[in-house]
Amino acid sequence: MSRAAGSSQAAAPAGAELERERPARREGAARRRPRLLIITPDFPPAHGGIQVIAHRLAAGLSGFEREVVALDGPGARAFDANNALVVRRVRAAGSRPALHNAQLNALGALHALRFRPQATLCLHPVASPATLAIRAALGAPAVQYFHANEIVGRPRLAAFAARRADVVIAVSSYTAGLIAATGAAPAALRIIPPGVDLPPARRSPPCERPTFVTISRLRDSYKGHDVLVRALELVRARVPDVQWLVLGDGPLRTGLEALAREHGVEGSVRFLGAVSDEQRDEWLARADLLAMPSRLPDAGLAGEGFGIVYMEAAASGKPVVAGDVGGALDAVLDGQTGLLVDPTDALAVAEAITRLLLDRELAGRLGRAGQLRAQEFAWPKIVERVEGVLLEALESRIGA
Repeated sequence: MSRAAGSSQAAAPAGAELERERPARREGAARRRPRLLIITPDFPPAHGGIQVIAHRLAAGLSGFEREVVALDGPGARAFDANNALVVRRVRAAGSRPALHNAQLNALGALHALRFRPQATLCLHPVASPATLAIRAALGAPAVQYFHANEIVGRPRLAAFAARRADVVIAVSSYTAGLIAATGAAPAALRIIPPGVDLPPARRSPPCERPTFVTISRLRDSYKGHDVLVRALELVRARVPDVQWLVLGDGPLRTGLEALAREHGVEGSVRFLGAVSDEQRDEWLARADLLAMPSRLPDAGLAGEGFGIVYMEAAASGKPVVAGDVGGALDAVLDGQTGLLVDPTDALAVAEAITRLLLDRELAGRLGRAGQLRAQEFAWPKIVERVEGVLLEALESRIGA
């Protein structure tokens, strides 16, 4: 697919052109797709869950002619050159995030005057001022995404965005509850989880030792690596040759390595650092299970809005051990696709890991059920649901 050219037609009411297209679509010969502007501070090649969601939606919403406004960053030019998406980058000046967000909003609003979107999809509330300004100027309905930490970190801005958007998409029931806690009552709320890329069938040899893996950037302490170090000491009492593979890197790594030495488990843990998606999938295929007992963090953070990694493990046929809080309650079915435990209790975490390492029948049953469930979270199905929300918002705007 080649890069789409920007529209040069004169402005029209947001629904008028769509109305003219309806007969053509009914005849199976639509000449033009409605225009969609996606605004996000988080976009590849930067890493993270929101970045993945933003990119999969931008690439997959083929029912729309879409363009993206996103922040610039290292490697962005090369990434954009190798992807069939129109991405307008904000070359943010200075080092203050607040200034970058202001520049993102300014470019988003200015670009909309040229592109004339018929709908906007905002992936983070910091870009909601531009999204709502575009709606006021062009009548384009605003669809606002919410994840988790951005709600607790900026409750007033989150409430502002949630109240004024035409439709709010929350990635989990937990996220919907965080929105409600701000006091906002969205006009329309849809819960749509993140999707997952289903890995190809592979015949990877299992690890030579009983192995559990954790996949996360080593940046947020609430992910539970510290609890896993203490749990590993307990797991070794019943599974002496166990190994823990830590995929991901970040500022917490040095402290975690020291903690492993302090507990005498350094010989049972391997810190593999940042890995490619292919390497991640390979280690998931070879490991026995994934463990990431995320907990609710201190004030200012919300923890896992959903936990995409749990679904990635499920897609690979692996059971998971997760905390019984936050978005994991949507991502993991306790006793069906994994085990949910108190994420602050190292003994409970250790017992769950040990149980899955020793009870192969249970681990296999949970893994197979998770793999079957992951089919419903495949990105094409999630994109289709989001596209339905966008089209519904357009129809509602036309009928208003």
